[in-house]
Amino acid sequence: METELKTDYTVEEMVEGFVYNELEGKGLYGLNGSLVIQPEYQRHYIYNDGKRDVAVIDSLLSGYPLGLFYFVDAGTQLEVLDGQQRITSIGRFVRGKFAIKVDGLEQTFSSLAADQQKKILESKLLVYVCTGTESEIKDWFQTINIAGVPLSDQELRNAIYSGPFVTAAKKVFSNSQDARQMKWSSFVKGDPKRQGVLEVALDWVAKSNSQPIDAYMANHRYDTSSKGLETYFTTVIDWIDSTFTAAPSKHMRGLEWGRLYETYHTKPYNPSAVDKDVQSLLDDEAVTDKKGIYEYVLGGKSEPKLLNVRLFDEHVKRQAYNQQTERAMKEGASNCPLCAVGDNVNKTKIYETDAMEADHVTAWSNGGGSTLDNCEMLCVTHNRAKGNR
Repeated sequence: METELKTDYTVEEMVEGFVYNELEGKGLYGLNGSLVIQPEYQRHYIYNDGKRDVAVIDSLLSGYPLGLFYFVDAGTQLEVLDGQQRITSIGRFVRGKFAIKVDGLEQTFSSLAADQQKKILESKLLVYVCTGTESEIKDWFQTINIAGVPLSDQELRNAIYSGPFVTAAKKVFSNSQDARQMKWSSFVKGDPKRQGVLEVALDWVAKSNSQPIDAYMANHRYDTSSKGLETYFTTVIDWIDSTFTAAPSKHMRGLEWGRLYETYHTKPYNPSAVDKDVQSLLDDEAVTDKKGIYEYVLGGKSEPKLLNVRLFDEHVKRQAYNQQTERAMKEGASNCPLCAVGDNVNKTKIYETDAMEADHVTAWSNGGGSTLDNCEMLCVTHNRAKGNR
């Protein structure tokens, strides 16, 4: 890849024709339309936090350099390879999208003194214009983005597989202003602006095809629509909604819903019974892994290990041990009830506490609680042979 240093771009030229799309969070064009500020391999704008965007403008007013910018010569247009967050921050400020504090007062660009406006507009930016093959440009894009705010895995994938499919998919899944994001956020973790929701959607559909995300994106790179991705994603969401009809719990967010859909969506469920079971388990203090509740219920409540059920408290085990041991010594029998009814040498053995384990007389999965009246101390051998505790 070849690079050429350009030092004659001013801020005023850079933001000429600048358009900021509030709906999608994108700064689109600069240099009077000849610069694409956010090509498809770029992340969405993330500097609008009142700190990083303000710092860019403060640097210009202080006369500090903003560092290097890299543009790609794409033939008919230039594309921003590195620097789109800074350029978008400048463009947004000049277009009145946010304010900064000057001498303790809130100031937009239009309210700045004329000399301060001039200082910003006449600031020169140090730009390298790069030419090369697509693979060279994408490799360089990854290299220069190691510093600063690291690219997420999906932002990197968007760069590698940029094309009409990514363009279409981002319009659906990366738009934080889309009203559907509120519903999706009940089940999906991830910032849409950082491509988190898109990554989840791709993960679900790719795994349904026994593929990694990269393979799915490579296969669909030049698709002009992301309809298949959208359809699968909304199908999973609708299945969750129709199976669990109560208000979503915080514990539902971020589960492997794609895998759960593939495993269980062909089974019929009674939604009211499902909701009742879920609520009962959410209220059960013995259930320490609330996220496991949903797969436990979907799977017919046959895998208690999904719930990481809390075992007996230490004081309960001590009480049970003391009671059993006292009774056993009076009867001349083993303090392990199963050894006591046997016919070998352990029939009268008194075990120390560290050689015994607590067991539910009535298994937790059958409604037995982790209480003293349901606690029985067994020797390690018998307890581990018993199975469902």
